[in-house]
Amino acid sequence: MTSRRCMRAAARRRVMRSMMARASWKRWLRFVCFTLVMAGFSQEATAEDRDALWKKMDQVCVPVAAPGAHPPSPCIRVPGNGAHGGYAIFKDQAGRYQYLVIPLERISGVEDPALQAKRTPNYFARAWDARSYVEAALHGRRPRDQLMLAVNSRYGRSQDQLHIHIDCVRTDVHQVLQRLLPAVGKQWRKLPQPLPPSGHVYDARWVDGESLSVDPFKSLAAALPAGDAMDRHGLAVVGARSPDGRPGFILLSIKATFDHGNRGSAEELEDHECAIAAEPTHTDTFTSLLGKNHEPSHETVSDKEAILLGPP
Repeated sequence: MTSRRCMRAAARRRVMRSMMARASWKRWLRFVCFTLVMAGFSQEATAEDRDALWKKMDQVCVPVAAPGAHPPSPCIRVPGNGAHGGYAIFKDQAGRYQYLVIPLERISGVEDPALQAKRTPNYFARAWDARSYVEAALHGRRPRDQLMLAVNSRYGRSQDQLHIHIDCVRTDVHQVLQRLLPAVGKQWRKLPQPLPPSGHVYDARWVDGESLSVDPFKSLAAALPAGDAMDRHGLAVVGARSPDGRPGFILLSIKATFDHGNRGSAEELEDHECAIAAEPTHTDTFTSLLGKNHEPSHETVSDKEAILLGPP
């Protein structure tokens, strides 16, 4: 009897060892599968073409625009005189109303030394002029404080060709900026409170004028303390009016800190659905946009509607 019990106990131990071995094998197999899947994702991310936007400008839009095609698809327009100072206006895939201004010169992004050169034009000013394409998509002029421009930091972008986003400002961002406007001076200073939607900290400065006379790239670079670097900063320009009614702009800078999802993406302040455009307009602001103080444009909003939207 004792011999049989020993044999049965030995058999049970062999079964248990076999089951544990199979379980261990399954865990190992799951680990291998998981590793392969993650490696696939990593390879896909590595394979992402960060020069796709540049290639589209340089190899498609510019050659199509050269003989005078209008619009120079896939771009909407290619103004300027060649690579130095020339730029393209491009419809972004995100949202119906978002457009991009992209230099025809090879400029990687906010950190590129070319943006600090005297010969380099104010691409933000060109983007502000191009806001009329957003207005055309919205079927009418908008108050300046509903529209904004944004450039993401090196760590918050997907493409390594400078591109300035033109779109509507988020409604909650607009509300906070209106409240903080009296605290925004003509020198870069930290805003008294974080901005929606993520509660990130921004520096800000005020610039007077109907058109953007200050280059935000050069302005921020001149204000950075020693040891700071432009590549960690995103930039935004929001149209505004001072408390006494003067037209101007709020320049905003966010620095990538890599905590709480902060990668220096100023684009987070934009609303690609343009919910703010559905709100009642401020009569004084809207009237001034239609009046003599509104900067001239080579094309009217209705002209652009015909280009962008086709027949009604």
